[in-house]
Amino acid sequence: MRVLIASDKFKGSATGTEVAAALGDGIRSVTPDAEIETVPVADGGEGTVEAAIASGFEAVSVRVTGPTGAPLDARFAVRGDEAIIEMAAASGLDVLPRGEKAPLTATSHGTGDLIVAALDRGCTTIVLGVGGSANTDGGAGMLQALGVSLRAHDRPVRPGGAALAELVEVDASGLDPRLAGATIVLASDVDNPLLGDRGAASVFAPQKGASADDVAVLETGLRRFSELLEQQPGVRPAAGAAGAGAAGGVGYAALAVLGARREPGIDVVQRLTGLADRLAGVDLVITGEGSLDDQSLGGKTPLGVAAAARAAGVPVVAVCGRSTLSEGQAAGAGFRRVYPLSELEPDAATSMANARSLLVEVGARIATEFA
Repeated sequence: MRVLIASDKFKGSATGTEVAAALGDGIRSVTPDAEIETVPVADGGEGTVEAAIASGFEAVSVRVTGPTGAPLDARFAVRGDEAIIEMAAASGLDVLPRGEKAPLTATSHGTGDLIVAALDRGCTTIVLGVGGSANTDGGAGMLQALGVSLRAHDRPVRPGGAALAELVEVDASGLDPRLAGATIVLASDVDNPLLGDRGAASVFAPQKGASADDVAVLETGLRRFSELLEQQPGVRPAAGAAGAGAAGGVGYAALAVLGARREPGIDVVQRLTGLADRLAGVDLVITGEGSLDDQSLGGKTPLGVAAAARAAGVPVVAVCGRSTLSEGQAAGAGFRRVYPLSELEPDAATSMANARSLLVEVGARIATEFA
């Protein structure tokens, strides 16, 4: 029996690599001679750099400006002239000091620091995986790190989305000239625009700690920022573009100023890992993520893996912490069966704390039913 395990992380419980290891242990407890191959995957957000490193990229660590201005060490991945950057590593919710959210003042500056570091290493293709961001600054901090001047009267504008309402001058002439020869890929499944009811502030800022009043402040700042930025030569009008609202508006800055092209995160990761080629001769594919739900159906990691397996004629099952999909939805997505850990342990906190042992048990069940 040849099994390929390609799972995203179970956020707060286990990385994709840890999920695969536990499932593999469970499978071997029933079928000791099973051949198990692991392919770490992600949707462009957290876990993307890990997937790239597991596929042969070199890990590079640099000191960057964190989301609240405090320095931190963040990793990205390099292979040849291609760099994989995970925004969450430099500007994410998970790297906020003491986990304290800062919806009005969090900056994307560290993401720009990572891009600079990739350019310093001679990279000409940069994949920017966005997701899990702490900021709603429209990518202003990222652009400042790359040489764009943003001024509020007689001083540089303060960090964060709220301060963008004070902008009086934007000057993009200092943008790092190396970007002109670089290809930027925005790895994101988010199709929201920058502004409005479906925009970065309205939809995503509350997840980052913003109140209703904060959302209004952030919306005002983003609107002011885009109006001034798009007056600059060479800047594309992109506030209404699909994906502009990704990562607190970092998608907007990437599309408008860096000339990025947007690709679904799972497609990017599948290319990096060579998933399609690794399906040859496989008897079963196991994929998964922490929560399998309606949002997953919009193109999250398990759906991408299921599509690749289906194209190769290989059956696929999903493992998750919990699932809200009906049997019909699961079947329509291509899953032969879904194995939620909640069936074994209904209490979410206990399930998360004991994810590894539960995953081992699920691996054994899968081996029993599919061997």
